[in-house]
Amino acid sequence: MQTRLAQPITPADLVAITRLHDDAEAVDGHPSLGEAVWRDLDQPLDPVAAGVLATTGARDDPVGFAYVYRSDSFSPPHWAVGIVVHPAARDGDVARALLERAAEHVAANGGGQIVLWVLDPDAGFDRAASAAGFRHQRDLHEQRVALPLAEQPRWPPGIEVRPFVPGPDDAAWLEVNNRAFAGHPEQGGWVETTLERRKAEPWFNPKGFLLAFDRDGLAGFCWTKVHPPTATDPELGEIFVIGVDPGRQAVGLGRALVVGGLASLADRGVTAGMLFVDGANEPALRLYASLGFHTHRTDRAYWREVPAA
Repeated sequence: MQTRLAQPITPADLVAITRLHDDAEAVDGHPSLGEAVWRDLDQPLDPVAAGVLATTGARDDPVGFAYVYRSDSFSPPHWAVGIVVHPAARDGDVARALLERAAEHVAANGGGQIVLWVLDPDAGFDRAASAAGFRHQRDLHEQRVALPLAEQPRWPPGIEVRPFVPGPDDAAWLEVNNRAFAGHPEQGGWVETTLERRKAEPWFNPKGFLLAFDRDGLAGFCWTKVHPPTATDPELGEIFVIGVDPGRQAVGLGRALVVGGLASLADRGVTAGMLFVDGANEPALRLYASLGFHTHRTDRAYWREVPAA
């Protein structure tokens, strides 16, 4: 096995990466690389982003790929890594080699914290990540529920709800989002560029982005998206991100936003809702359980601090 740093990633590399990812997804029933990785592969935020390809055999057939890039979430600033390993090469050696080479790239470009996301990892990957110097950070449960819910949103007194208006609502939303997710590695520290990249996604629909206002301004929001059906999943309506301003909590707005967001998805004909929730967020887990959600898959974040070379 050999590893090769690809910077930039060529069209031929991308074809090989896509074929490798498809092979893994056909066996796993879910993707290996998350949406954020594909977004940066398509439009890199920073020229330091790089891919690491693990190859074997006389034809240099790819058996693994890792993508390392600077996250566009800045709370705190960090590097992000996504990884895919062919099902026939999951003895741990390929994953470890890819992660070690990714860490070397980070060290050569100033060092910093790396956050690695793995979708539905097994014990073998835990061992490979540990061997490469990564430690378990947190778990994220993908939960699903049938739509429509029997419950209707009950908005607190004085709350008015309307769809997001791109442009005029950007600044207020960024302010509330960053207060609600202060210190969160993916959702906190957003800037205008971060929001613009999400608004440019083909799935973005402001009609599915609900804003709740009280007399003092934006109090909370529920941003939804729709995933088209795949070979393994039906059409899914996701609560992409939901937040309540820290000064407006404990009034029932969070539950109303969840129910309202799911109702907006059902109104568009979506029959299955989903969201991601931190495994340590007990209040949110209780809320979603009370609405009928069940855990479909658990993803895991690992982290490593890398000093500059």
